Amino acid sequence: MASSETYDLIVAGAGMSGSLAAGIAAKNGLNVLLLDRNDRETTGKKNNWGWTCGDAVAGSHIDYITEKTGIKFSKPGLDLKVDGVYAFSPDLEAKYLFDGVGYTLDRPEFEKQLLDFAIKSGAHYVPHFEVEGPVMEGSAVAGIFGKDERKEHKTFSAKLVIDALGVATVLRRRLPDNKYIEKNVDIDDIESTGRYIYEFDLDHEDLKYYDPKNCLIHLNQELAPGGYGWVFPKSDGKINIGLGVQKRSLDIRNKKLGRSDTVQSLIDAYVKWNVTVKNPRIFNKDNNGKGIWSVAVRRQMASLVYNGYIGAGDSMAMPNPISAGGIGPALISGVLAGENAVRAVSNGDTSIKGLWQYNLDYNDAYGKKTAGMEVFRIYMQSLNNAQLNYGVRTFLTAKEASDLTVGNIPELSMTSKLKMVLKGASNINAFKSLVFVVGKMKELNRMYNEYPRSPEQFDGWKARVDKEIHEAKERFKPNPI
Repeated sequence: MASSETYDLIVAGAGMSGSLAAGIAAKNGLNVLLLDRNDRETTGKKNNWGWTCGDAVAGSHIDYITEKTGIKFSKPGLDLKVDGVYAFSPDLEAKYLFDGVGYTLDRPEFEKQLLDFAIKSGAHYVPHFEVEGPVMEGSAVAGIFGKDERKEHKTFSAKLVIDALGVATVLRRRLPDNKYIEKNVDIDDIESTGRYIYEFDLDHEDLKYYDPKNCLIHLNQELAPGGYGWVFPKSDGKINIGLGVQKRSLDIRNKKLGRSDTVQSLIDAYVKWNVTVKNPRIFNKDNNGKGIWSVAVRRQMASLVYNGYIGAGDSMAMPNPISAGGIGPALISGVLAGENAVRAVSNGDTSIKGLWQYNLDYNDAYGKKTAGMEVFRIYMQSLNNAQLNYGVRTFLTAKEASDLTVGNIPELSMTSKLKMVLKGASNINAFKSLVFVVGKMKELNRMYNEYPRSPEQFDGWKARVDKEIHEAKERFKPNPI
């Protein structure tokens, strides 16, 4: 293999987290190489389908990036400002606010702006490079190898590598066996998602199906088993419409209903189910009108660092376990990865111990509530539509439901809910299970608030977290129908 000079930092992947990390590190004096398989115009593109995503992000996350980098975002990257996100019960009779003010993005334009930040900050950008794995020196990552645009094998060396290649990253999967970072993600913790971006005619107004000022989520175990459907408004009357499913829930649903649906057939059925969408036409700007992709919906990897290695964004399973929203955590982790790369390289220590502060920073900024949210996701996947309908109306106030979706734990007890009439044993059991889940969430939040301050304290802490998650999965099995 041909070799090149050594860099302070290699960032693999010029999506949102990678471009931010590279830009921040270069701006602070590091010699940074930013590699991506795409070209500058298609940076962040996930596959031949495009930038498959719901494209929604909280306004607070945009404000965070502006504060950290000085980047001013506007149209076309910020395509449409929305007032919030509403989640509906399967019967559409109850809803709750999922999130506050945010934006739907023009994803290609947004990602190009982040790449421009990296390049203008001084990162050396190499497009059309396919990363194939890490270069190891003993137990430490010391660079990457892959193929350039001429399909010639090449290696690059660095003091530190940031992995921003996404959920299927070859860097994480080809790390040596270690106790810090899991190399694979369990299939039950993956949502298969897909969506269209449409221009359409509005058949009639019905804010349960389409709201030009709010993002809508539809909980429905028959339409989207183990996940949910979404209708997110875009500028000029367009929509991002799609859904995500858990494979095991889909298999159970198909078997019970005698069906053979796929993610694609469910998406098409969901579009037809929406009574407000008439004459949909794919809006194929940037060849991004249709796509299918996978998203991890679990807590982030217990550690985000290894010797000579930092992971950011989807490569570390960072999307919100309940909403599958990955843009916010990708942006946050990109900033923090860049800042910690500067610190570690400047200190001359890119060992696990030298990089450990990144774990603490990300945990404090976003990660400490995700394990609790994962348990709530597991519980939700065990409920059928009848239980969801009753539970959304009865078990939780709007504030309690909203709190749970962002990892805040409301106070629940059987005594406080005695005023409710819980009709039927299944509803009583579902509520008792919710009380159990809230207790688990509290315990996991406590554990993450006591995240180990050093690698030496990691083993015992991780074992306790894994035990709590395992108990939740054993108690709550997928049961969509």
